[in-house]
Amino acid sequence: MSLASTSLSSVPRTMPRDASFRAARRLGAIGISEILKIGATAARLKREGRPVIVLGAGEPDFDTPDHIKAAAEQAIRAGQTKYTVLDGTAELKAAIAGKFSRENGLDYAMDEITAGAGAKQVIHNAFMATLDAGDEVILAAPYWTSYADMVLIADGRPVNVVCREDNGFRLDAADLEAAITPRTRWLLLNSPSNPTGAAYSEAQLRPILQVLKRYPHVWLMTDDIYEHLTYDGLPFVTAVQLEPGLKHRTLTVNGVSKAYAMTGWRLGYGGGPKALIAAMAIVQSQSTTNPASVSQAAAVAALTGPQNFLLARRMAFQRRRDLVVDGLNAIDGISCRRPEGAFYVFANCAGLIGKRTADGTLIDSDSAFCRYLLEQHHVAVVPGSCFGLAPFFRVSYAASEINLITAIERIAAASRMLS
Repeated sequence: MSLASTSLSSVPRTMPRDASFRAARRLGAIGISEILKIGATAARLKREGRPVIVLGAGEPDFDTPDHIKAAAEQAIRAGQTKYTVLDGTAELKAAIAGKFSRENGLDYAMDEITAGAGAKQVIHNAFMATLDAGDEVILAAPYWTSYADMVLIADGRPVNVVCREDNGFRLDAADLEAAITPRTRWLLLNSPSNPTGAAYSEAQLRPILQVLKRYPHVWLMTDDIYEHLTYDGLPFVTAVQLEPGLKHRTLTVNGVSKAYAMTGWRLGYGGGPKALIAAMAIVQSQSTTNPASVSQAAAVAALTGPQNFLLARRMAFQRRRDLVVDGLNAIDGISCRRPEGAFYVFANCAGLIGKRTADGTLIDSDSAFCRYLLEQHHVAVVPGSCFGLAPFFRVSYAASEINLITAIERIAAASRMLS
C-alpha cells in the first residue's frame, strides 16, 4: 500500500491524534518561580507609571569591579570567544583551587573542580548526576525556592526540615537526624542563607556534621554563595573546613555572583570528589557545555585580583541590614530577627494575618499581605510561603538606602491601614 492511499482508519488506534502541547509529567509540581512572577508584576506596574520599589531580587546593586570588566574586555580582544574545556579552563580551575586553599583551607585537584553557568547549574548538575526516582534530599526550610524544584525535576523527593525562628532559622541536629532515612541521598545546607540571612558559627555547625558522620550514605552539599557577606565579625566556616573526614562525600558550591556583583556573568563553581565531578560533567556536556569563555576570564580576575573592596561592600550591606531590621521592628504586627549574613531579612507578619484592607479584603496569608503591599503600596517583597515557611516575608536590602527608607515607610503605612 502506498503512503498516499493510507487512510485514517488504518492508523493504529493507540496513536495520539491530538496535536496540542503536552508538558512532561515532571513539570506537574513545578512552576515559574514566584520571585520571577512578583518581578514581572512589579515591572508591569512600573510601565504603568507606578513608583514601585522592588525588594525581591537577590542581586547586589553594586557594579562589577572595573578590573574584572577589563579582564573580560582583554579576553575578547585576544579572541577568547570560542568553546573551552567542558567544565572550566585550566586557568579558571587553578584560580578556583587557589581560592579554596587561601580562604577555606581546602585542597582540590583540577579533576575535583567544576565550573558552570552559575552556582545554580552546579547544583542542578549534581542532582541530575546522582538522584534516582524517590531518592531524598533534605532541605533546611526556609530554603531558596529553586532547591526543591531542582530536586523534583531530577525525580528526587525534597524533604523539608523546618528551622525554627527561635533557633535563628538554623537546622537543629536532632531534627536532621530524625529526617534521615535509607533513601536520603543529600543534605543541602546554605550558609549564610537565602532567604533568612542565617549563618552558622563553628559551634553551631559542628553538631550537624557529627550527625552526618553517623550516616555514611548521606552526602552533603554546601551552598556558600554568600560567603563574603557575614556581619558583626562572624567568621565564615564551611563544612569540610571543620570536618575533613566528610570531604569524600561533600560538594562545596560557590560562585562569583554575589560577592563580586557578577550575577549576569553566570559563573559558578564547585569542589568535590573526582567521581562526582566527572558525573556532573556528563550532565553539563548535554546541556550548556562550557560556561561562557569571557565569563571564565572575568572570574579568574575576580578570584585572583584585588579583594579589598569586599570589606567596604560588606559594611554597606550591614548598615542597610540594621536600617531595615530596626524599621520593621518598629511596625506593629511585624517582627524581624537580625540576620548574620547575606542581604535578606525574613520578617514575621503573623500579627497582621486576619486583618482586612480598607476595601474589606482579608489578609489571610503572607502571600495576601505581599500582594497588598505590591498592588496598593508599591513595594515588592516575597512571601515566606515561597521558601517553605509562613507567615513571613523576605526583604532584599541589596538596594539603595533611600529606597529602603521609603519602602519601610510604605510598609508601615500599609500595616497601619489594616484593621
